[in-house]
Amino acid sequence: MDIKKVRNIGISAHIDSGKTTLAERILYYCNKIYRIGEVRGKNGVGATMDSMELEKERGITIASAATNVNWKGYNLNIIDTPGHVDFTIEVENALRVLDGAILVLCGVSGVQSQSITVDRQLKRYKVPHIAFINKLDRTGADPEKVTDQLRDKLDHNAVLMQIPIGLEENFEGIIDLISHKARYFTGPKGEQVVEKEIPEDYIKKTEEMREKMIDAVSMFSDDLAEAFLEGLETEEMIIDTVRKATIAMELTPVFIGSAFKNKGVQLLLDAVVQYLPDPTTGVNIAHDKDDDLRNVKLSSDPELPTVALAFKLENQQYGQLTYLRIYQGKLAKGMDIINARTGNKTKVGRLAKMHANNMEDISSAEAGDIVALFGVDCALGDTFNSPDINYTMRESFVPKPIISLALGIKYSDDQDNLAKALTRFTKEDPTFKANVDEETGETIIHGMGELHLNVYIERIRREYQVELEVYEPQVSYRETLTKAVEFDYIHKKQSGGRGQFARIKGILTHSGKDENIFNDKIRGGNIPSQFIPGCEKGFLTSLEQGGLAGFPVVGVKMTLDDGSYHEVDSSQLAFEIATRSAFKENYHKAKPIILEPVMKISVETPSEFRGNVMAIINQNRGIVSDTIIDNHFTRIDSEIPLAETFGLATQLRSVTQGKADFTMEFSEYKALPTKMQEDLLKKKNTNNT
Repeated sequence: MDIKKVRNIGISAHIDSGKTTLAERILYYCNKIYRIGEVRGKNGVGATMDSMELEKERGITIASAATNVNWKGYNLNIIDTPGHVDFTIEVENALRVLDGAILVLCGVSGVQSQSITVDRQLKRYKVPHIAFINKLDRTGADPEKVTDQLRDKLDHNAVLMQIPIGLEENFEGIIDLISHKARYFTGPKGEQVVEKEIPEDYIKKTEEMREKMIDAVSMFSDDLAEAFLEGLETEEMIIDTVRKATIAMELTPVFIGSAFKNKGVQLLLDAVVQYLPDPTTGVNIAHDKDDDLRNVKLSSDPELPTVALAFKLENQQYGQLTYLRIYQGKLAKGMDIINARTGNKTKVGRLAKMHANNMEDISSAEAGDIVALFGVDCALGDTFNSPDINYTMRESFVPKPIISLALGIKYSDDQDNLAKALTRFTKEDPTFKANVDEETGETIIHGMGELHLNVYIERIRREYQVELEVYEPQVSYRETLTKAVEFDYIHKKQSGGRGQFARIKGILTHSGKDENIFNDKIRGGNIPSQFIPGCEKGFLTSLEQGGLAGFPVVGVKMTLDDGSYHEVDSSQLAFEIATRSAFKENYHKAKPIILEPVMKISVETPSEFRGNVMAIINQNRGIVSDTIIDNHFTRIDSEIPLAETFGLATQLRSVTQGKADFTMEFSEYKALPTKMQEDLLKKKNTNNT
């Protein structure tokens, strides 16, 4: 394999821009499949790259899928990534191992919310990319408008390399501005590309657009600028300059077509091999764990020690399937590799090249390639090395989950299967979390959105046959005191034989913060020191369940300043009981209230939706603490009670056309409004009766 003829590329875009349809055409024209499937396939067949049943039913990509094809002597490893924001980690993990990408845009909708997210990801991982404006057969399609949006909204130096012959229902073919030729796509599936002279009524438009294109490209080559002025520019000069500028991420060449109507895909494949980098072009850095994480530049050389990264995990019938990108060295059957995170040695068993959910066994693979490995127990993001080195790759960016649901099971026999499912899915997807709430005993799952969690709930039901019940998680309320109360309590019990006696005196106050404090101010031995731990234990036990609504108590300070004891009847247990009883007796006198958890929410939104976001924050009892306006984006920091955040992701997406992102973290506990406290206590009392 000539590594210069390898392209590791991803297909990324907003949901419903046509990524999977484009991938299906690429497979067909590269002779990888012999029948084109559609995203919502007849008889549930669906697109090749959407192999999961849920993907076929919903018509969306949930998990990234890898395949490899051959185009004009070039070996292309292609990863089709999800477009929905809920599955953004699949895009993150794919982009970190890719050398180039195709950014797909809808010819009608243009730059959409997830286009912005994908663009941020491409820039974060410094992935050179070309753009493909799809769906030019649709009513309202306008490639020039979309190219302008690429410049204005995403700050790309976007340049159209082609113009359409007709648009919407009249979309017939494409004029290539470099070769100065018109191309039409004939045959039952557009497999035959016919080259013709440019139609007469398009000659003027072609000259105008070609001049614009060369003018933009010649900024990166003095030779091309000079040749263009003299009318001596060649196709090779233009292609070479576009390639260099694209790889440097200073230019985004834009191509056009309609994947569904089988137009423009072959020309896009030509652009992939012409303009996107091979594995030797990019700079890949590892860190030497044996040398204080020193940066090590990796080389795509099969003779050097092996460095490979696990970027995707799948649970197959015969065990875990691990997708690896080989950055340096090679992998071969029987070879020993070391997991840099765990130090465990593994022997390479079955190696395969993936084609969606099918695979082709191979005996070895070299630097620059993407392969799948069976029988390796590892986590996402693990680095594998030859035994003589100890390198680790950087971790990918993992956004924090923003939405939670509580799970219950109908039958206790399902508990083991639920545990297996949660263990597997949390290992495969770092944005999917699960835990058991110690206070409520509920199993809580956390994710990136309602669709994200719904997909996992459905997968648990189908793949593990667990009868699940799903409901909103309980809010972890707290109780505290608002008034200082003095106490003087005597615990006396006599029932024949040795009795119990303890007297404690002191004050209950608010501690001024969320923590609870036990303060011993006993002087003169009125309570012997060996009994004080009993008092402290009694105090801490009392805080576990408040007397108002049964929630844990926070922010209380108990100060002991006096007391007395009996030489025979006093004990540590007696003082523990006395403290508990004193707390219980005086708790209501101290005017307890219920506290609710308040979250710190930071929303990033295009500035045009600032008013809408502010309204949503106000509707959810939120208080805005800061607003920062930066170019076209606004960041709004606020505090919102946790109880009001359920469904917040959906609300924000609906009022910002899906273009807002937000993060959420715990801030503090604050008093629950009086009316809401009354309603909560009524509900508690009703449930108890």
